[in-house]
Amino acid sequence: MVRRPVAGVLTIVLLVEAIGIALLNWLLGVVVHRQKMSLAGLDPNVMSVSSKAGGVVFGLYFVLCALAALLVAVRDRSPSGFWRIVLISAAVVHGLLGAFAVGLAGWGAFAYMMVVLGLIVLTLMTYDRRVGPADAPSADGGPAGADGAPRTAQRVPERAEGPESGGPAPATP
Repeated sequence: MVRRPVAGVLTIVLLVEAIGIALLNWLLGVVVHRQKMSLAGLDPNVMSVSSKAGGVVFGLYFVLCALAALLVAVRDRSPSGFWRIVLISAAVVHGLLGAFAVGLAGWGAFAYMMVVLGLIVLTLMTYDRRVGPADAPSADGGPAGADGAPRTAQRVPERAEGPESGGPAPATP
């Protein structure tokens, strides 16, 4: 199956992305601080610290997303609850980043974001529902039992007729 490898690759990609985003924002904060840049009269120190803090927060968010993907890969089952919401939010973030990346960084950045989005969606969808032997159809098209053999109707044991039984025995199919 491709589920575990996809979740493992997604974990690595999200960790690399977390480090890259954190370092990029940290570098931008250092550049703003050293050049005393200002935007619309804002204090350069505030802009520098904000950039660094944003990079750390965004990096930690991607680490959390990588942790969700790692749990999926290790457990080999669908994420549930909080971890599913984390992965869905990562998919939304990558869709938006991809849309912005076209204009700001070009088609290469867009393609990268769409590959990561595809990995996230593939991780979420391949674990959607497991089909086990109990759910698989049998040779005659009906539901199969746990051993793969067709399920048959269960016989109800007949009761003896008498005053204590309350009437005739039920008919069995």
